Amino acid sequence: MDDITKAVHDYVVREYLEEGDEREVTETTPLISGGIVDSFSMVSLKRFLEKKYQVQIPDADATPDAFDTVQRIVALVHRFQKPATVGA
Repeated sequence: MDDITKAVHDYVVREYLEEGDEREVTETTPLISGGIVDSFSMVSLKRFLEKKYQVQIPDADATPDAFDTVQRIVALVHRFQKPATVGA
């Protein structure tokens, strides 16, 4: 599990699963269609990603489909990350 995947996974588990919730969250667990993340939670997750990874995710790209699994969320972050500057 890479750093972004771990951070997204840990955030989802910490913020959206109640204590004692036995559901396992993997990289492919349906978050929105599985009822773990709702539309309000998706907005806070988007803000978390934008702040932590210094990205701007356009609202048009912040769809329930794009936020439905940890794997898709990580792909979204990668898509909007700026390439590292050579020599930086």
